[in-house]
Amino acid sequence: MSGVDGSHDPLAGTFGRADVDPEERRTLIRATFEGVARRYDLMNDLMSLGIHRAWKDRLVRDAAPRSGEAALDLAGGTGDVAFRLAKAGATVTVVDPSAAMMDVGRARPDGDRVAWIEAEAERLPFPDASADLVTIAFGIRNVTRLDAALAEIHRVLKPGGRFVCLEFSRARWWLRPFYEVWSRTAIPVLGTVVSGRTEAYRYLIESIGRFPDQSSFAAIIARNGFEAVGWSDLSFGIAAIHHGRRAG
Repeated sequence: MSGVDGSHDPLAGTFGRADVDPEERRTLIRATFEGVARRYDLMNDLMSLGIHRAWKDRLVRDAAPRSGEAALDLAGGTGDVAFRLAKAGATVTVVDPSAAMMDVGRARPDGDRVAWIEAEAERLPFPDASADLVTIAFGIRNVTRLDAALAEIHRVLKPGGRFVCLEFSRARWWLRPFYEVWSRTAIPVLGTVVSGRTEAYRYLIESIGRFPDQSSFAAIIARNGFEAVGWSDLSFGIAAIHHGRRAG
């Protein structure tokens, strides 16, 4: 895609395997997360066998938050990453379009350690060049317009500011068949048993298949103005951490 209007965007016209218009995608995704908010953290543990915790620890190490830095955690949901960033000394704001997800985070004993703002990545309510660090974990594939979200992230970062993104990606070829069987069979069943929302977890799995692979996503990040773009695979490519920086 050459701009931020949604044309040729790999996500804008999809919802899992279905083709939908962008506004319908936006509505369906919001409803998905509203429905699973209370069991979302438990489901993450079950779906990943707890490995998502190590992945998020790695995200924060790579982000290298420093004391006093202004950090935005987009699609921050219940605050899993935000609390880790705050522990490292950053001043953190969770940004998420789902009030229900953030309500779960606010109710935690340390919920007041971070700020909470209901907003979308494509329309961030922050001034230009106001953040030292922007993170997003397992949320970039749920935006409606990928280029618009990345353009907004670039806009709010200070010169030299860092963008770090954790997302499911393409597993190694030898692992992919086994991983896909697990994803398409076990995870929707777990979603049904734990949350009663089979459709929600079917979407979450199908959306992984629609998301660009590691090198394609890196190219999209770079075309939105970021420099020093790269990635690290986690668990043989099941997930990946992408990073970039706004030019100083």
